[in-house]
Amino acid sequence: MLWLVARIVLVGGALAWVADQFLARRDGRIPPLEMLVVIDAPVDRTWAVLADVPRQPEWMADMKAVRMTTPEPTAVGSRGEALVRILGIGVRDPVEVTAFEPPRRFAIRHEGTVRGGGVMELEPSVDGTTTVVRWAETLAAPVFPHLAAVAAAPVLRRVFQDDLFRLKRLVETGG
Repeated sequence: MLWLVARIVLVGGALAWVADQFLARRDGRIPPLEMLVVIDAPVDRTWAVLADVPRQPEWMADMKAVRMTTPEPTAVGSRGEALVRILGIGVRDPVEVTAFEPPRRFAIRHEGTVRGGGVMELEPSVDGTTTVVRWAETLAAPVFPHLAAVAAAPVLRRVFQDDLFRLKRLVETGG
């Protein structure tokens, strides 16, 4: 029985490796997840909520806690650590701010078990009453990163899109 289990694990691992290598041959990069929301609020008000790192767990359901490990104010090079639970798995997510351009662009690099980065860009409407928020997130699992990205993409895209809908409600209600 143990031999059968070992054989299944070995064959399954080999198939996963082959699939991961096949997916990596496209261009070697993991495609980003892309989400978007239109918020009925000016860009400055939207930025004030989005860039308030301690408040991010209020609208990011997967983020259970966050703390900055460098002194305020937030700037390029600032570091923090979040406790995130994605797909039922809790991990510590150390990040570094790689872009901080109020009120237009906020980007981070994930430096923990799951690597990658995220960029949020805000664009005001012509009349300034609404804000388009675009979020691109690239996540690379420590094992079979290309296969994991393809398999997890539909669920993670929905999770992150729901986060943007919560951000929208928070900004629009002034919560």
